[in-house]
This record gives sequence, structure tokens and C-alpha cells, in this order.
Amino acid sequence: MENFLTKQIIQKEKEKVNYPDKIFINGNYQNSISGKTFDNISPIDGKLINKINFSQKEDVELAVKSARDSFETGVWSRSDPSHRKKVLLRFAELLDKNRLELSLLDTIDMGKTINDTYNSDLPASIDNIRWYAEIVDKIYDDIAPTPHSTLAMITKEPIGVVAGIVPWNYPLWMAIWKIGPALITGNSLILKPAEQSPLSAIRIAELLMEAGLPEGVFNVLPGDGPITGKSLAMHHDVDCVAFTGSGEVGKLILQYSGKSNMKRVQLECGGKSPNIVFADHDNLDFVAEKSAYAIFGNQGEVCSAGSRLIIQKEIKNEFIKKLIQISKNMMPGDPLDPQSFMGAIVDKSQLEKIDNYVISGKNEGAKVAVGGKVDRINTGGYYYEPTILDDVSNDMKVAREEIFGPVLSAISFKDPQEALRISNDTEYGLAAAVWTNNINTAHLIAKGLRAGSVYINNYEEDVDTTIPAGGYKQSGIGRDNSYHALDNYLQVKSTWIKLR
Repeated sequence: MENFLTKQIIQKEKEKVNYPDKIFINGNYQNSISGKTFDNISPIDGKLINKINFSQKEDVELAVKSARDSFETGVWSRSDPSHRKKVLLRFAELLDKNRLELSLLDTIDMGKTINDTYNSDLPASIDNIRWYAEIVDKIYDDIAPTPHSTLAMITKEPIGVVAGIVPWNYPLWMAIWKIGPALITGNSLILKPAEQSPLSAIRIAELLMEAGLPEGVFNVLPGDGPITGKSLAMHHDVDCVAFTGSGEVGKLILQYSGKSNMKRVQLECGGKSPNIVFADHDNLDFVAEKSAYAIFGNQGEVCSAGSRLIIQKEIKNEFIKKLIQISKNMMPGDPLDPQSFMGAIVDKSQLEKIDNYVISGKNEGAKVAVGGKVDRINTGGYYYEPTILDDVSNDMKVAREEIFGPVLSAISFKDPQEALRISNDTEYGLAAAVWTNNINTAHLIAKGLRAGSVYINNYEEDVDTTIPAGGYKQSGIGRDNSYHALDNYLQVKSTWIKLR
């Protein structure tokens, strides 16, 4: 299908879409054992999409047993790498074939624009699966440099049963970040999507079966964090939890690991990323455009969003004027309109959280340069204007806590040393950007930044599977993407052989 979408194409596909609502265990869709469900509300209009089966502890037990049994039989864990490769490549083909349907499910479920889901999230997801499928037969084990009378093999084996717990801001894409490396290395996987956006996760289960994945290797448990997520993270027969989400929940998962079986934990948590702009850059119009995208794209619901503008004093006023002008073309619109830049905030509670942060910023002395209000109230949905808070100091709540919405905090600096000090004065360390024409300044600032990803004269323009993603400090443990992600899902074994 062409990348170009029209309202007519979207509406025609929307009329055919079915909204899945089941749990998926051992190759079959089924209801929750308890019969419990939860309401799945679309943030586009605040209306009920469907009722989703709510996975309880007994459902978790069933899914873990299914995953463990499939792992121990070796039907997938001991299958040839070439076979796993073929299955995942077929899965990528099916994602592509069902691209518009999956895009619609994510848009309707969490409110992001169809342009984002169709032209960004799905292509990136397909690329990710293909990349991991292709890498599996290109990684070799090692032989240690031991004495002549000894042979020591260093091999990597699948870790076992993996629980992937993923967020709502990129429902399918973040799930794929776990699915690709976890499955290609031979593990069995239980996926718990966010309760705000379970549809695409449930749907892809049957696509994986169609691709040839054996029963029990992939299971889906829609539900919440306190019941479903905690039950997975506390389970003694789960070997690894791979989590993307808030730092608050990430800390809980670390605790659950220690209280249970010391399962491996991989975390990609929050961010309060600095976007540092120096006065010497020769194209501030370009920088302003990219800086606006960095915070207002995906409604600001991005862990690595450039939410702190660290701007040199002499250009601050001029630069913010440019941002204000650009933001006028980024107002929220109908997520199902391919021309909309911003869509809906995921739910009412998140909308209220964003608004409360803006109120907090004003109370602490920040000035609202643009935005700062709930929008499109008559739709029944949840929308917020692109917002810039000026005159922010780094000790304010809006500069220290993750808002996860389209709110930019502007903080000024005098020189590179102050820029670096302000940027690193945070509990997070997920991403950062530096804009300057001075190559020396660029390298020195990049070296000094405590962040997992540093962008020089760009801001996350190219999200590439070959590049690891993850953070320093309270932004996480371990990495998604690239061959580094494989380490999350593999055990290293040393086998010593004495030669006679």
C-alpha cells in the first residue's frame, strides 16, 4: 500500500476493523478465567471501543506454564537459527500486509495520528523484525585462549521465559522492540501490553502463529500493572522481565525481582532530556523546527522527548518566538485525519496530569509563552495544545519531573560549562542533543553529558535498529535495539574440556 493516505482509504479500512478483546495463551484466544474485563476507551472521542479480558493471577499462571512447557520441549528454543529466521521474516511480511489495520488499531486505541502509526511506527516495526531475523545466523560463539591441554567453549543460550511489559505511547513498536530479540534468540515470551492500548498486541498473536511460531512460544496478557504486571514480575518461573515505562514502575519491578527469583531485569524508563542550543549555530530556523518536533511529536508522549530547552541567553527570546510560530502548525487535530500533526492524549488522567504540571509551572514563576490549555473539548476526547513555558529554572517541578505531554520548559545558560551543569542536573539520562557549529564544543559537551543517546545537530531524526537505545542513571538498565539488546535475553555458559 502507498504511504499516501486519504480520509476515504482510512474510513473504508476502519469499517472493516475488528477490535480483539481476548487473552492469548498456548496458541489460542480465550477469556479470562475469572471472566473479568476492563473498559477500553478511545481518547479520540472518549467513547468505549470494547471490553478487554482482564488477565488475573490464574491467567498468568496458565501463560507462564504454557511458555515454560514450550521452552523446555525445545520446539523453538532448540530449533535451527535458519528456521527462526524464516518465521520472523514471514511475520514481518504479515505486519506489512496488515499495516493499515494495525495502524488504525493503535491510532484508535491511544490517540496518536494515523500518519505517525502508518508512516513511522509500522515501517520501523517491520524493519526491526527483519533486522533481528537476519542477525541470528551471523553471531558466533567463542573459544577461549586456554592452555593446549584445555578446550573452553563460551556459548550463549536463551534465558528461558521472558515477560515483556510495554507502554502505551508506541503500542506496537515498543512491543516489537521486545519481540524481535527475545524470540530470535529462542526464548518463549509473554507480552503484557499497557491497559490503555492492548489492541495491536492481541492482534499480532495470530499473525505470529500464521508465520509459523509454535504454540506456547508467544502469549499475550492484557491487564493492569498492579495485578497482571506484578504477577508476572513476581513469578518464580519467569526468567527475565523486559520493561519500558515509567521510572516508578521500573523501581517496583526491580523490587519484585529481588523478592522472587532474582530474575534478570531490563528497564527503559523515563527521561527529562536536555536540548542544548548554542548561539553560534548558523541556522536557528532549522534548529527551532527540529526542536519543536522533538517535544510536540507524538503529543510529547515520548520518553526521550527534548522536554528541556537549554538555550543560550543571547538568542533565547528570538528562538522562542520561532518556536511559537512553528507550534501554530502543530495544533492537535483528528487523529484519523492524515493531515493532523498532533493527536489525542492517551486518556483523561494523563490529560489532567499535563494540565496540572502547567499550573504548577505558573505557580513557581514560569511564564506560558504559548499554549497551556486543554483543546478540542467538544469532541469528547483528550487534547492539549503545544505549550512552551519560559523563564523556567532547573529546580522547578516542570524541569525535574517527566510530564509526558507537549510541554517544553525553556532554561537559559551563559556558557558551555553552565549548559553542561544544567543538563546533567537531573535524575534521568536517556537522551540529549547539542546544536552548535563549533566541533570542539559539540564533542566536549557530548562527552560530558550523562545520557545514553546524544544527538549532535539533530534530534532523534533517524531511529535505527542498528543503534542501541537506553539510558544512564534512573532512565534504565540495559539496551533495546542493535546486537546489544540480545544480551538481555541470553545466558553466557563456559564449558571446560580437559584434553588427554
